[in-house]
Amino acid sequence: MAVVESSKLRQVLSEWLSSRKPKTLGDLIEAFKEKGFAVLFLLLMIFPAMPLPTGGVTHIFELIVMLLSIELVAGKDTVWLPKSWLNKELPASLRTSALPKLISLTKFIEKHTKPRLAKLQSSKLGGRITGLVVLLFSIFAFLAPPFSGLDTLPSLGVVLIALALIFEDALLSLIGLLAGGIGIGLVIILGKVAFQLL
Repeated sequence: MAVVESSKLRQVLSEWLSSRKPKTLGDLIEAFKEKGFAVLFLLLMIFPAMPLPTGGVTHIFELIVMLLSIELVAGKDTVWLPKSWLNKELPASLRTSALPKLISLTKFIEKHTKPRLAKLQSSKLGGRITGLVVLLFSIFAFLAPPFSGLDTLPSLGVVLIALALIFEDALLSLIGLLAGGIGIGLVIILGKVAFQLL
């Protein structure tokens, strides 16, 4: 799985956002080409990772991430998505708020990270393991009750793992595993409590 350089991520994102092209998923994949998995995980899950009410719109993103993670588990190197998904326009809030903040965030993270176990993360085995973890976290984010905020931590786990791939820093992966693991525990425990109350 190819890794995106942080400086290139900022540059491509900035140019893509300022262009007059339609802001669809297909255009985003075209902008990053074979480096798309990590970037798509990051961009699609950053919205549900924010502690904001989304009204279930993020379920579409989580479904896409599930499909992408299955592709990684299968050992694919390039992104494939159905045409109907590729033509979906990204939400305005993602384009005007989340993505500009992400560009600033990558600058901050770049200063505090360094390459750790980069070869392991970019190997076929590393890609398959990453795919399995992302699949698990995105399933639990999807299953979290609407308006509960319980999808935040599993989604944040995916975001951190994506950043770990981009910055080649396995420490970020460990932090992502911890955040996602706590999120899964909360979904199970609080979901069980809510079910019993109903």
